[in-house]
Amino acid sequence: MSTPSRLPDGSTLELGTATASYQVEGATHEDGRGASIWDTFASRPGTVIDASDGTTACDSYHRWAEDADLVAGLGVQWYRFSIAWPRVLPEGRGRVETRGLDYYDRLVDGLLERGVKPTATLYHWDLPQPLEDAGGWLERGTAEAFADYAEIVHERLGDRVGLWATHNEPWCSAYLGYAAGVHAPGRREGGAAHRAAHHLVLGHALAAERMRAAGARDVGIVLNLAPVWPERPEAADVADGVDAIRNRVWLDPLVDGAYDDGLLRVAPELADPELVRDGDLALAQGSADWIGINYYTPVRPDVPDPARAEGQEHPEGGAYPGVAPFELAVREPRTDIGWEIDASGLEELLVETHRRTSLPLLVMENGAACADDRVEDGRVEDQDRIGYLRDHLGATDAARAAGADVRAYLVWTLLDNFEWAYGYTKTFGLVHIDPADQTRTPKASYDWLAGVARERAEP
Repeated sequence: MSTPSRLPDGSTLELGTATASYQVEGATHEDGRGASIWDTFASRPGTVIDASDGTTACDSYHRWAEDADLVAGLGVQWYRFSIAWPRVLPEGRGRVETRGLDYYDRLVDGLLERGVKPTATLYHWDLPQPLEDAGGWLERGTAEAFADYAEIVHERLGDRVGLWATHNEPWCSAYLGYAAGVHAPGRREGGAAHRAAHHLVLGHALAAERMRAAGARDVGIVLNLAPVWPERPEAADVADGVDAIRNRVWLDPLVDGAYDDGLLRVAPELADPELVRDGDLALAQGSADWIGINYYTPVRPDVPDPARAEGQEHPEGGAYPGVAPFELAVREPRTDIGWEIDASGLEELLVETHRRTSLPLLVMENGAACADDRVEDGRVEDQDRIGYLRDHLGATDAARAAGADVRAYLVWTLLDNFEWAYGYTKTFGLVHIDPADQTRTPKASYDWLAGVARERAEP
């Protein structure tokens, strides 16, 4: 039996890269996989900018060995992947599809054979469609089904995978999915999205409890926390509401076992005892052994500008139900996806999250969408991505030097892939994918990261 991967001890900053099931696997109709909310969402006209979906994606379901070789070639310690819930439980609960678990067996064994430590995320947004048909994350039953699913996956892989994340970016699942409607399932339910947020917290806590009872030791959650910087002093009040929904709705239950008063002012739904039942928040308190941080850009709330052109709303503007009307300012420079670049935000976020939680922190995603339009001798020369990663890795080192217990830094992402509502129009990968034949070609950033890994491994 292999020794399961474990939380890094923090003596050095360990490196890795990451992917997500729906974005890379493809094979959405193979080996008994059921439909997910992203299959359904992407099939609706107008939801994905290029009308694409994850049917083929990077074909990693068939090319996993090639991808594992790419990770090993980087010389990094970690590969973060996610499990597709509908590949394991096509109806979301009940019948187990063993062929789906067999795939993850092959992937985990292949990584270990190559000297790469696997870390698995149980939920990276591909909810089985039958659960959404029953109400999705607005219903408590989805949290309970998630705990059952977590136990099934851990039973199969827990002898080799020891570092587990329950959810990836639950803010996106709750608020982009059920409030703004720009992510699957594409619902615009306003304040009802706070119900989804609570059930995601509860699902994490139930799953962590079940997995620990089965022997798991290092169970965490991955959050896309963000520094919230009011663009002007008069935006301070709305910035507090934004911070409550972006950050505190997750951290407060995990640390304090409570939702704070500032959050309840903008999310009164969370004061409903029928939703937040006795024992829910006590179960959440202390349920994370570590916190994963995904960082790309700061959030700058601003007061509304009446002169702003109609139709220029920020796509995340509807993702903060209950907060007074505001705008999101985005300063230059920006990545190709339009996100502001500011590495100091990562340093601040890591230092502040360490202060708030006293938990080990892992940067589980950090990366940049770049135009990738400079090609020399058949290879993408993505010096802009290298600059972004260099600055943000430096910010992570600075946070460690300031006392934050940061133990790993993982680059998003290994492969150019299906970038959710942006389809295949935005590229984050260290490796270029030819859409015609799926040929993988490492970019200059791949070689740069491999060089960093070598330098840091030297005594």
